[in-house]
Amino acid sequence: MHGSGPPLVLNSCWLSHLEFDWSSPVWRHYLVELGRVATVVRYDERGHGLSDREVTDFGFDRRLEDLEAVVEHAGLERFALMAMAQGGPVSIRYVVEHPGRVTRLVCASTYSGAAQHVTEDDLLLEEAFQSMIRAGWDRRDPVFRRVFTQMMIPDATEEQMVWMDDLHQRAASARTVQESRRQRGQADASALLPLVDVPTLVVHSRSERMNDFAHGRQLAAGIPGARLVALESRNHILLEDEPAWPVFLREVTAFLAQDRHENSPVGGCDALSAREREVLGLAAQGLDNQGIAGRLVLSVRTVERHLQNVYLKLGVGGPNARTAAVTRWLSRG
Repeated sequence: MHGSGPPLVLNSCWLSHLEFDWSSPVWRHYLVELGRVATVVRYDERGHGLSDREVTDFGFDRRLEDLEAVVEHAGLERFALMAMAQGGPVSIRYVVEHPGRVTRLVCASTYSGAAQHVTEDDLLLEEAFQSMIRAGWDRRDPVFRRVFTQMMIPDATEEQMVWMDDLHQRAASARTVQESRRQRGQADASALLPLVDVPTLVVHSRSERMNDFAHGRQLAAGIPGARLVALESRNHILLEDEPAWPVFLREVTAFLAQDRHENSPVGGCDALSAREREVLGLAAQGLDNQGIAGRLVLSVRTVERHLQNVYLKLGVGGPNARTAAVTRWLSRG
């Protein structure tokens, strides 16, 4: 979790690494800018990044359960959800199966079902991809991984491409990439689109090669009231210095602004639960997280989660969030 403001959960792409992404010339601007307008909650997909690697089940149900677990562990009651890349089916299904939990949905270069809009040429290309993954993914030489990099960010600099080549290996093994890719291709939430009953923004690169623009059109046409923004880009992952990036950022910021307004602190500390008041009160006495955990017979992680909820409700964030929250507590009327 990072940033400040209303919560935004990223059901992000499989090419992620929670720590490595912060040094990324490809991903870092997403993290920084989204953190300015929301409290961003993100996680590595099962089998990828910092998640446990020895996983074989990448099915639709398991991926939905992972999202549910992250949301519950973070203590989120209502939140915005951003589906990126392959996150569309899981996010759509979550919205439909958990009415009232998601405030608004952003679909960013994703789809409702990967098998939609697939041509015979696409199937032949997928066979070639699977062969390249088996033969070259785990090799030190990035020549095979570069094919995927060029499809995702064709307009990138050499520095950005080298970083992406490296991320491929850091994110997952060849076995995981191959099996997760196969199982993700079977996930389809297209039939659920008419049941999505939250404000929805669809942003999609018009000329990208990973997820055809037709997927974006289908999402916008199938979800009641959804709005489609076509981004003039060939990149699946928008780069910081391309014209499409400020358009993406402007649209997403404006779309999430209503959540910021609705969740702005009105009652201050009155909005906190009894347990959150206990935790914040002990923090105000000078106890650190371990001390609070010992006093309340909780785990340190649980204390951290309660404090994150306190920061969200009080509208504070950044390195001084604890000080700001304690100050609010001590100055309450």
